[in-house]
Amino acid sequence: MTDRQRALQVLQRLNLLYAGSPCPLEFQTPVQLLLAVIMAAQCTDERVNQVTAALYSRYPDAAAIAHADLAELETILQSLSFFRNKAKNIQATSQVLVEKYGGEVPQDIAQLVKLPGVARKTATMVLHFAYGIDAGITVDTHVKRLSERLGFSQQKDLDKIEKDLIQLLPESEWGNCFVSLTYHGRSVCNAKKPACNICTVADLCPSATEKA
Repeated sequence: MTDRQRALQVLQRLNLLYAGSPCPLEFQTPVQLLLAVIMAAQCTDERVNQVTAALYSRYPDAAAIAHADLAELETILQSLSFFRNKAKNIQATSQVLVEKYGGEVPQDIAQLVKLPGVARKTATMVLHFAYGIDAGITVDTHVKRLSERLGFSQQKDLDKIEKDLIQLLPESEWGNCFVSLTYHGRSVCNAKKPACNICTVADLCPSATEKA
């Protein structure tokens, strides 16, 4: 079995469990998702969802955040890591959205990665969940960990991991890859103690084989 064939088999099994799962970050508009992903850097989704609930009830769109008092934004975001920098980034991004894109999120990854606080990981996640566009594979901490354990990539850099995954998988599976690996990483293949005994892809996983 080739690496590509094994990767497809892994994803096919995981898709049966997780395909179509909702975005772990709560949002009502593409703008809200974009800002939530910016705030989620080095922070749990649960914490971000608590903060965005308060933020969006007061500032629901790009225009409102663009014209908000920065000190008040910092107060709302203060439970997040690096909250001052994140407050600056969500306001700066909102200002660009208002000035250049009519308050909407562009559907082009090249335009997205130019926004303050937006990296490729952020852009691909927003495009997938907000617009159903798969311009790449979002590599978060779960995807990074599972990609190494499953033998899909031994790289440490997120962009290089994405390139390895893109070579293994057809474009139609890029979005499913992020969703399935992320949810599997949360529920079964966690960082400290992976539950290999109940893992549906253990027989295809070199890390599980090593532990057997």
